[in-house]
Amino acid sequence: MIDKILQKNKPFTWTKKLLIFFLLILGWVIQPLSAWAETPPLEETINRLQQIYENTHDFQAGFVQETTVKSIRKTEVEEGIVYFKSPKQLLWDYKKPKPKKLIINASKAWLYLPQDKTVYVQQADQIFKSEAFIKFLSGLGKLNDDFTIKYATPNATDKKGNYLLQLYPREQSASYQYLEMTLEKDKFHILQVSFDDVMGNSTVLKFFGIKMNVSLSAKMFQFQPPAGVSIFKMP
Repeated sequence: MIDKILQKNKPFTWTKKLLIFFLLILGWVIQPLSAWAETPPLEETINRLQQIYENTHDFQAGFVQETTVKSIRKTEVEEGIVYFKSPKQLLWDYKKPKPKKLIINASKAWLYLPQDKTVYVQQADQIFKSEAFIKFLSGLGKLNDDFTIKYATPNATDKKGNYLLQLYPREQSASYQYLEMTLEKDKFHILQVSFDDVMGNSTVLKFFGIKMNVSLSAKMFQFQPPAGVSIFKMP
């Protein structure tokens, strides 16, 4: 698998971690809840997250990703822009410190490492079948069906009053125990997502500059490998 190859060179697994982040991004434009003086009911929050996903045609946002590898106690910080277009089209365009692109559409997925002059290609159906969040991304999943969700304990909010959620996958084979999500207290924009994988490595993803339903072109999610690159087809 491509993720195993990347583990030798990069401190994260692209086929799962990047797609896991996708659903979380989709809660950004929930209606303001400033009128609520207390933490809103959990079921209301879940329903709003599901609804906003179903009503999102496309979006783009800047991101900062911090990944810490436990075994070597090293943290890598990467920055870029993420794009999504329904259905099943996703582009993670990394800008710093090294450029790279992960492009996914309904049929194929490409991981392009320009500095290595290498492209890894895989059938997209192998990715969309892999985990609960990917099912949700592909339009097949429902939050309540695939996750047990609750407010964090002992505090459901942070010092600024933002809401803190924990999402536990119902699948026994999931590569993480749970996801942590921070939601902005008034508009319910997702401010941060974090989780630890089974090896104890941690990932934190922060978002900014969100733009929703901006009519992204489907051409963004197609990829033609440049001349002179090595192409590896993955199972």
